[in-house]
Amino acid sequence: MALLALDLGGTKIAIAVFSATGQILCHDTVLLNKATGQMVGRLITTQVEKYIQDYTIDSIGISIPGISRQKSGTVWAPNISGWDDYPLMKEVKYVSGDRYVSIDSDRACSIFGEQWQGNAKDCEDVIFMAVGTGIGAGIVVNGNLLRGADDIAGAIGWMALRKPFESKYISCGCFEHYASGEGMPRLTLKILQSNDEPSILRDVHPDQLKAHHVFNAYEKNDKLAAIVIKECITYWGMASANLVSIFNPRKIIFGGGIFGPADKFIDKIKEEATKWAQPISITKVDFEKSVLGANAAVYGAGYLALKNTNKI
Repeated sequence: MALLALDLGGTKIAIAVFSATGQILCHDTVLLNKATGQMVGRLITTQVEKYIQDYTIDSIGISIPGISRQKSGTVWAPNISGWDDYPLMKEVKYVSGDRYVSIDSDRACSIFGEQWQGNAKDCEDVIFMAVGTGIGAGIVVNGNLLRGADDIAGAIGWMALRKPFESKYISCGCFEHYASGEGMPRLTLKILQSNDEPSILRDVHPDQLKAHHVFNAYEKNDKLAAIVIKECITYWGMASANLVSIFNPRKIIFGGGIFGPADKFIDKIKEEATKWAQPISITKVDFEKSVLGANAAVYGAGYLALKNTNKI
């Protein structure tokens, strides 16, 4: 048995062929090269056609960066122009023959990946907090993925963590605006403008500033970088506290591109969360990093494919 997994991101498609036991038989990456709309759909179906010719594929799983509408088979992906209600399931089924096909959000796939081959094995109450370009969460309660009425549950980037409301929060949410991969540079520029402290971050053109510049400056004992990191720890901690108080999980697993370099702050994030969270629940939860890293969602797509075969 072979399982085809595709993880669509904002800039690339990660592709893997798995065995039923989770062994990677093949792994590749295809760049989007700024493709939009039907071009992205065609990139996906081309890869599906290629791999069902090269391998005996029994089932296909696809992770997408947005909302997967389980009833209609359409998807919404804010980082891909033209994907407001895109008929991805129809297009993939057209080229995949009688093979099983499943599509789900990257936040759902990330927690599925951790349950299959990562830090969430045998854990029925667990949350995967994905902090990358954006922020989302895969939430499993009593062994079941929490979807919500419209398959949108887990969009925690919209958590309200400070007041007053500002219009800049509309597109991505308050939490994501400040503490995501794109939010950290925004927060840094704000702090640079309000603080006269010398900083190597001032040497980076504002249009070129990225989260990795902040982490690199922090490692060089840059005081302003430390202020940015401390504020992000506060946001990550407050958001975690809210999740702990609402869902009473056994684990919160931190992943995405920021965790990574922010793994070293997980203990401090829990310290912050402990200030805010329900006092019994916070003593019952472990904060851990993802062991699958950037591959969590592609593993989850493989798990989607495996579930379709009724082998688990």
